[in-house]
Amino acid sequence: MLTAALIIFPLIASLIVFAFKSEKVRNIALGFAIMEFLITLTILFQFNKTGNNPGLMLNLPWIHSLGINFSIGLDGISLMMVLLTTFLTPLIMLSSFTTNYKNPNVFYGLLLLMEMALVGVFVSLDGFLFYVFWELALIPIYFIAAIWGGANRIRITFKFFVYTLFGSLLMLVALIYLYNHTPDHSFSITSLSGVSLSRGAEGFVFWAFFIAFAIKIPIFPFHTWQPDTYTDAPTSGTMMLSGIMLKMGLFGLLRWLLPIAPNGVEDFGIYAIALAVIGVIYSSCIALVQSDMKRLIAYVSIAHVGLIAAGLISQKEQAIAGGVLQMLTHGVNAVGLFFLVDIIERRTKTRTISELGGITNKNPLFAIFFMIILLGSVALPLTNGFPGEFLILTGLFQYNAWVAGFAGLTIILGAYYMLKTYQRVMLGNTNTITEGFTPLTMVEKSVLIIVCAMVLLIGIYPNLFLDFINPMVPKYLIH
Repeated sequence: MLTAALIIFPLIASLIVFAFKSEKVRNIALGFAIMEFLITLTILFQFNKTGNNPGLMLNLPWIHSLGINFSIGLDGISLMMVLLTTFLTPLIMLSSFTTNYKNPNVFYGLLLLMEMALVGVFVSLDGFLFYVFWELALIPIYFIAAIWGGANRIRITFKFFVYTLFGSLLMLVALIYLYNHTPDHSFSITSLSGVSLSRGAEGFVFWAFFIAFAIKIPIFPFHTWQPDTYTDAPTSGTMMLSGIMLKMGLFGLLRWLLPIAPNGVEDFGIYAIALAVIGVIYSSCIALVQSDMKRLIAYVSIAHVGLIAAGLISQKEQAIAGGVLQMLTHGVNAVGLFFLVDIIERRTKTRTISELGGITNKNPLFAIFFMIILLGSVALPLTNGFPGEFLILTGLFQYNAWVAGFAGLTIILGAYYMLKTYQRVMLGNTNTITEGFTPLTMVEKSVLIIVCAMVLLIGIYPNLFLDFINPMVPKYLIH
């Protein structure tokens, strides 16, 4: 069964890579990641967009006495998340070929193990199984950041671990509470979403799930772990975190929170949206004064995912469809932006914006790649950022015009600080730091060409992806 293969294959691949100590281990790991992507493409081409895909569902008894099943399946939305995961993982691996990591078998084995757990999160239809994969995804990135991170990696990684563990425990408590109120004592998503609770009890479930997901996304004020972790983690780890892992939280809002606590969404959704929008404005303002490029992009990420979260919780059809599309877009753009910064840092030994300048004079091709990815990030029409943001803001306007107005500030502020950064880093005269900026390698060109192609493909043909997303959106609306 193909859905099970999406989990089993990277698990076996990671074990092989862990045991393989040859210098070619990174090529082997990349080969495995590409094969996982090909499995996803096979599913994509066989997928029935109307939602009738019984061949992609699997439900096996696991811990029968507790009503826990190994229940997995795919719909159009979860398939898009799996597609994002399996597309970006080999791309991230390829980008890492520019850096020599100590113990590469462990590094690439952890990346494959993390891919397995992320896919598991997106295909789980059992609450306990979802929780298991949710926690499993944390373990590889913890070691990646703690072993190959920067000088403050232990303190920063510990903070990240504590934050996410706290949220996970809240979610576990809510899952157990719901489980005890199911008539059949089951963790299946159908049983959990069918539980009838008092308004107060459902409010507790709403906030328990929301905080768990808000920490992972992250949403203000649960975001304080993110800038430090993104800045200090190795670039490949940062890409996995920003490009894929934070989508776990956004997907959790849609797949689990909205169906399970509809009355909680009705009573408290406006407060959750307010936090998301505050985060959009706050992080955009903080980004304006950043001197470190990697840290700036970390705050840019908070602004973008805050807008997505607000759209999902608004319960407007266009906003949900746009939010899912924007998850794909954000993943592509985040990986591209962090890789651009990595290229600059490896050549100049600095990420400080004020120390750079004139790179366009030394490498016009790099400047073109940078500009295309930047325009996608600021949502220029015909780039990947535009369709999703337009749909989200349209839905938010239907929800509340004031909310849409404040959320829309991210477009203005984002355009300002991203173009300002490009001007200071890429334009002007070269200096002693940027004078020796060398040409791009074949690996770097390959990664940037793929990212730029996706920026344009999603921007010009968004229906390639919306055709999978739109039929599933009504399923997540509260009636």
